[in-house]
Amino acid sequence: MIITSKDNPTIKTAHALLTGSRQRKKLGKTVIEGTHLLEAYLNAGLTPETVIVSDSGLQNSEIAALLDRLQGVKILTVSDSLYKDIRSLGESLPMMAVIAMPQPSLPKVIDHDCLIINGVQDNGNLGTLLRTASAVGVKTVICTTGSASAWSPKTLRAGMGANFSLDIFENINVDEILAKVKVPMFATSSHTDKVIYQTDLRQPLALIMGHEGQGVDERLLSQSAPIALPQPNGQESLNVAIAGALCLYEMLRQRRYQ
Repeated sequence: MIITSKDNPTIKTAHALLTGSRQRKKLGKTVIEGTHLLEAYLNAGLTPETVIVSDSGLQNSEIAALLDRLQGVKILTVSDSLYKDIRSLGESLPMMAVIAMPQPSLPKVIDHDCLIINGVQDNGNLGTLLRTASAVGVKTVICTTGSASAWSPKTLRAGMGANFSLDIFENINVDEILAKVKVPMFATSSHTDKVIYQTDLRQPLALIMGHEGQGVDERLLSQSAPIALPQPNGQESLNVAIAGALCLYEMLRQRRYQ
């Protein structure tokens, strides 16, 4: 059966999850769009709750291959026009899935590498930071209260599947971080002369990336070693996702390529 109405309960829920953070929080679910994210999700050993595909999408070989892997999963076929009405992603293979959002509690002790996201507001920046952390092997990401949502559709798209290989802890307050993170903390700052290339990053550590405008919270900064990226041409600051990538890859360079 091909669904053509937005009033279908599952379609209404999927559309609400795509467009509203309140519904995502209330239901503990989100939506991934496109075949790449769904393939990454399945490759991580995870199973979606529901998959929605457009009528014409059934003819696509990439979509068909993924559908073959979805044994026991509820699959809805919708008209092409309805799919276009509910999607948030532009031209892509017409497939989306409703998934549960992990909501783990922060362990009592963090004694290994972690990335602390402190108030980063832009979903694209957050997704890029998650993608880079996954690439260099940092598996634990802690997002403070007030940061963008790691499981919003926009962040998921920017992360390109990185979310599914990470342990992401959200809405963590600063006091809890200070109590539980037991490795040295390093925070990017524009008010230090200590260049990252002069800093030993070979031991387990927490790298803190702060708000795009305000930087790192003063309480975190006071308990951290400040580090800076050189900017000989005098630019005020780098984009936080770029700065985070440079810092994470300097960690990797020091540990594996010196």
